[in-house]
Amino acid sequence: MTTEPTPSSPPPDTPPVAEGASAALATGAAAAAAAAPETSTNAAPLASAASAEPPHGPLMLHMPVDVRNLSLALLALFASVALLHWASAVFIPIMLSLLLTTALRPAVDILHRWYIPRWLGAGALLIAIVLGLASTAWSLSDGAAQLLDSLPVAAKKVRDNLKARAGGSSPLDTMQKAATQIEQAANENSTATPARRGVQRVIVERPPFNIRDYLWSGTVGLMSALGQLMVVVFLTYFALASGNLLRDKLLRIAGTSLERRKVTTRVLDDITRQIQRYLLLQVFTSVLVGVATGLAYWALGLQNAAVWGVVAGVLNLAPYIGSAMVTGASALVAFLQFGTLDMALAIGGASLVIHTLVGNLLTPWLTSRTSSMSPVAVFVSVLAWGWLWGLWGLLLGIPVMMAVKAVCDRVEDLKPVGELLGQ
Repeated sequence: MTTEPTPSSPPPDTPPVAEGASAALATGAAAAAAAAPETSTNAAPLASAASAEPPHGPLMLHMPVDVRNLSLALLALFASVALLHWASAVFIPIMLSLLLTTALRPAVDILHRWYIPRWLGAGALLIAIVLGLASTAWSLSDGAAQLLDSLPVAAKKVRDNLKARAGGSSPLDTMQKAATQIEQAANENSTATPARRGVQRVIVERPPFNIRDYLWSGTVGLMSALGQLMVVVFLTYFALASGNLLRDKLLRIAGTSLERRKVTTRVLDDITRQIQRYLLLQVFTSVLVGVATGLAYWALGLQNAAVWGVVAGVLNLAPYIGSAMVTGASALVAFLQFGTLDMALAIGGASLVIHTLVGNLLTPWLTSRTSSMSPVAVFVSVLAWGWLWGLWGLLLGIPVMMAVKAVCDRVEDLKPVGELLGQ
């Protein structure tokens, strides 16, 4: 006996709207199946467009930004920059002392291993360095005096050479004549105009040139520089003689937690290692610049090429300014020696090419490799600290940013800054 299946009936509580919706869905599915062959060719572009741009608009990354904390951070940054600029006379000797302490500490440690007290080893090392610098400056003082005495003669020769090349008066002479004529016309007009009644005529007289004022200002500047140098020497001596006292105090300030002490130790080790690498790099590039400059000047026939190589190597420690001084002085001396503008341009051009290749290409690249800082960050750091502290900022900017990066890499909240400075 067979039984036929009976159609299933909807539940009694199903509303009539559900039946209409089911019918509409079935009709839509059938229409889509019928239209599928026609739209198969456009399926891929539609899918790619749908995946590229969601139906509700482009993808957005929502990051919570605390405006209050950001404003406080910016205000703290601006206040720090203003403080560093205002108190540069205090911060520059401290930073120079820290730099010298980091550079000379290995030598003092070696002397301490040879049973020489730290205070004695640090004093002997600093005295040797100061005497070496003083003797070098004294040996170069005669050449510097001769160079200053020859400046008027060199200026006259340059002017005569330019005038001979132009075949007549130079543009500077023409401008000077025009300015003189304008000044004479203005004076004649002022004297021809009668004075009005009731108006008192006032004549402003320029103070006479007094060489004593310039000598006094130069002496004050020299004494100030010597005073800052003595401050740097004494700070470095006390830091070297104290040994690891500053390091132990920083570890105590970090707290009693073992993790904090480990992080502080790693930060101090990173700062010391990176600064020592940077100083070795500066010594290497200075030697390279000195040797290249001496060989180039010797090949071009300039007198005292070896002395110029030593001067170029020493002044290479001052970025940009040192290269400009060497280029200008060597070009002037070459013009005095050869008497032609072409040789002066050749000597100055050789110095400029050497400093450009080493200072602007090789040094930033090697610094980025040794310090894990990007070349862009190195270049921007030099510009920023040079604007902030001048010549000393050019010398101290990169070590300061190395220390900042070492701290940011170990602090969780400051890791974005370290990532920005890194490669």
